[in-house]
Parts: sequence; C-alpha cells; structure tokens
Amino acid sequence: MSEHVATIAWTRGDQPFADKHYSRAHDWTFDGGAVVRGSSAPSSVRVPFSDPAAVDPEEAMVASLSSCHMLWFLDFAARAGLVVDRYEDQASGTLGRNEAGRSYMSAVTLRPTTTFSGRQPDQAELDHLHHEAHQSCDMANSVRATITVLATLD
Repeated sequence: MSEHVATIAWTRGDQPFADKHYSRAHDWTFDGGAVVRGSSAPSSVRVPFSDPAAVDPEEAMVASLSSCHMLWFLDFAARAGLVVDRYEDQASGTLGRNEAGRSYMSAVTLRPTTTFSGRQPDQAELDHLHHEAHQSCDMANSVRATITVLATLD
C-alpha cells in the first residue's frame, strides 16, 4: 500500500479566539511541495472568518473524486485504443444529513465531457469506460456518498 501525506497548518496570530472571531484560512502543503490555501466554506462560516477564494474541504472532496475518476478513465480509454484530446468535469457535491442528523457528503455528481481524436466511442462504450473508472477509483471506493456519472461526448 502507498502512503499519501498532507500537512495542514493554521496559526491564530493576534486574532481573538474564544469569541470564534478568527480566520479559518489555513494552508495545505502536499508531499510534492504544492501549497493550497484552505478555509471553511462561506456557507458554513461567514466571511471574513472564511476565505471564499480558498478551497474548502467539501470542494476538495468533490475535486478528489473527480480527479481520481478522470485518471482512471484516461487509463481505460488509452487501453481501448482511444485518443482523448480533452476531458472536463463540472462536478458537484451535495451535503445531506445522516441517521444521527450529522451533515455529510451524501451525493456527488460527475459531469465529464470528453473530446476524442480518431475513433469515436459510442455512448455505450463511453458509459462502460466510465463504469470501469468508477469501479477502480480509490477515492470512490473510500466514501459512502452516492456518485453519479453523467458522461457526454464533446
């Protein structure tokens, strides 16, 4: 098995803390050196205590699922002899409530649009490739959210 590392760092600075009027902005540093600004979602904690320009955990989860799916899709398309020129996904996630009344990511919808050169797959082949990608995606296998793929050709 492989290990994947991220360092999450937040500092209070001179902000008050006990009154909850502190910034939720922080940094995500990944093992390859990339740094991403993170924050709570403005829908959860109002601005200025959230940074709307930063990535919130819910967006990161949706992006992670979409990215993992895309990487597997590209692999399966290449194995099928297809040439992918472009892949774009307008993915979204929905928070719901579980049996205990706690908020969780209940559904994620992937909306990949793919452009191919040369041989063009029909919708059945496209759907099969996306099914295989979904079955292989480590991230999709790690969550309990319902994940729907609505694939189209460009």
